[in-house]
Amino acid sequence: MNQQLFDLSGETAVVIGGTGELGGAMAQALGECGARVAVVGRDAERGEKRVAAIEAAGGSALFQAADALVPASLAAARDAINERLGPASVLVNAAGGNRPDATLPPGSDFCRLPLEAWQGVFDLNLVGGALLPSQVFGETMLAAGRGSIINIASMAGMIPLSRVVAYSAAKAAVINLTRFLAREWAGRGIRVNSISPGFFPAEQNKTLLYNDDGSYTERGRQIIGHTPMARFGEAHELAGAVVWLAAHRASSFVTGQNIVVDGGFSSVTI
Repeated sequence: MNQQLFDLSGETAVVIGGTGELGGAMAQALGECGARVAVVGRDAERGEKRVAAIEAAGGSALFQAADALVPASLAAARDAINERLGPASVLVNAAGGNRPDATLPPGSDFCRLPLEAWQGVFDLNLVGGALLPSQVFGETMLAAGRGSIINIASMAGMIPLSRVVAYSAAKAAVINLTRFLAREWAGRGIRVNSISPGFFPAEQNKTLLYNDDGSYTERGRQIIGHTPMARFGEAHELAGAVVWLAAHRASSFVTGQNIVVDGGFSSVTI
């Protein structure tokens, strides 16, 4: 295998939500493959910790504060990154999550789901998690005639899961937007794809998957039983997919695709 296919030297990779567990792991992988990485988020302490880890592994990185739901904040971050690292050629949209008030307990009434909670989940996952960053950083890529945008969707965007209805619908919208932009920008040198992780324990979902004593919850047991690989994913297992989609030589003819990394969960229909 020609390792130069995955060499990201000379690329500037912006990871929105790089302060999170999964986004941070993807930022780490991009840095280890030679990209200059901008870790973008609201938590400076976690961001600087991720930057230190990337630099300790021999990479180049910086933390840039920004709110993905505020266009002016994203534009200011873009300009600062352009000045310090160069224009973005890779954008990873990893901001997202769910809200407790948008999660339906077993036996609850969907008709009572608060509109404000639904809108909040859509804003976080679709507007801040894909739309606005793609607009702001996409301008830079379009001007250069080259770029790779990687949206982080979810297996829940393909299979509407119980309880997390707003999150599932928002991630389905992310996949749809990914395909729209792939079609619109293919002739202008921009590739747009998404990665749909399956179940990866992180801060936002650990209480749904694990009891306080570390054992699986009932929902956790159901998921493991439905997953052919019989385990949850680990953050580093997203590295291969994100590096492949970021590497222009390795995935130069790949756009409009949704890459599923779920241990086989979505392959089981019964």
